[in-house]
Amino acid sequence: MSYLSNADIEQVILPSTRDLGGFSVRRALPAAMRQMVGPFIFLDSFGPVRFGAGDGIDTRPHPHIGLSTLTYLLEGELLHRDSESYVQSISPGEVNLMVASSGIVHSERTPEHIRKYGGELTGLQSWIALPKQVEDTAPLFQHLGAGELPTVNGEGINMKLLAGTLHGRRSPATTFSDLFSAEIQLEAGARYRIDGEHTERAIFVVNGAIEIVGQDGTYGPDRLIVFKPDAEIVVKATEPTRFLAFGGEPLPEKRFIRWNFVATDQDRIRHAGKLWRERQFPGVPGDDEFIPLPDNFN
Repeated sequence: MSYLSNADIEQVILPSTRDLGGFSVRRALPAAMRQMVGPFIFLDSFGPVRFGAGDGIDTRPHPHIGLSTLTYLLEGELLHRDSESYVQSISPGEVNLMVASSGIVHSERTPEHIRKYGGELTGLQSWIALPKQVEDTAPLFQHLGAGELPTVNGEGINMKLLAGTLHGRRSPATTFSDLFSAEIQLEAGARYRIDGEHTERAIFVVNGAIEIVGQDGTYGPDRLIVFKPDAEIVVKATEPTRFLAFGGEPLPEKRFIRWNFVATDQDRIRHAGKLWRERQFPGVPGDDEFIPLPDNFN
């Protein structure tokens, strides 16, 4: 659900809830009234999920084309495996970036050393649509440790740049268009300015509460606030707050999204579906489960 606001706020979106087979996610993008913010076409938040000994999170092998997945954890640990033979765990403060391009298959599961005793999981995953000229390139994977990500600290602000460029800093994450994604933590009363260096900008409140200086209203957890282009945005925390700020330049072509596929034309998506149905995508070494296409995929 979303509704329009006024002045410098273009939309406020309330995520829908989706069951991913044992745990729920809150999906802020795509929404009924908004598909993308810059090149970002998908945003899920999940957790806090708590599970006991012997249980865990199991996102079985599934395919992607035409996008990059950007995974960032706040609690817990996940183990990534993909058809390019990458095996990489991710912990809080780290980034896993997977560039699907022409096609990749991956799984994300709770590692066995955590599953043995139980644990928790909280995090965010966004999908970044790739420029048309990159859709047919080879897939790749990149892991960034917490110490590799640029930060800004001071005056009640703790900013970590996950991808792209912001405030003269650049993340080492591999990107293909003008964008930014940053985790920002504010102490109560602290202010953070989101400059107009990117055309489209939004924030997703993870916890706490914020105001937009000069605007009416307070926004709490699970609110996606999309700003108008060129608006001067200053965020003020009314209590200790954490949010994701992201956006960038919109891509020139329309994007289609169906199941786990993103593309500039629907034939590419139908072809990917056919390949998956016929099990012609490469497998994930060490993880051979299979998720069928949704019943309504045609």
